[in-house]
Amino acid sequence: MRKLVYYVAITLDGYIAAEDGTFDGFIFEGDHMAGINAEYPDTLPTQFRSALGLEDAPNRHFDTVLMGRNTYQVPGGLASPYAHLRQFVVSSSLTDTPDDVEVIREDVVGRVRELKAEDGLDIWLCGGGKLAAELLPEIDKLLFKIHPVVFGRGIPVFGGKVDITKFERTNAQLFESGVSFMTYERS
Repeated sequence: MRKLVYYVAITLDGYIAAEDGTFDGFIFEGDHMAGINAEYPDTLPTQFRSALGLEDAPNRHFDTVLMGRNTYQVPGGLASPYAHLRQFVVSSSLTDTPDDVEVIREDVVGRVRELKAEDGLDIWLCGGGKLAAELLPEIDKLLFKIHPVVFGRGIPVFGGKVDITKFERTNAQLFESGVSFMTYERS
């Protein structure tokens, strides 16, 4: 069975973006970039994969991406940001998407369970916080790129009421850039 993996960059105080949906405080240069991009080339937007010469890199962990509408429509975003993956956007109002982006309008938990039952690589939940809160019972693994910055307010990593859920840290990488990459699996 495939896993639902919440892989996201977060601040020290637990935000995935500023209130306006931007993430200017995150570090996009440094020793963490090469290592993480090499291990997770599937999580780079298709246009960045091409720019970095990774367009032919095989998907190592994910063949499907799931995102909320605000993550999909991030300012300056692309209509098909992850064309190398099967793309799903959760939204009750979104109507204009390319053919390779499927919109899930209702019963997101049921649809995620169907996706998890399929054969293939894992499913990447790339945001947002409200969707992550709704799907917490289905999340099997957390991959957090923790940046040494405090936003003070913004979009929380889990944006809604959630039940206490325990995870076990299974890996930790520390980089000179100050970014730490933490892996947690459901206990």
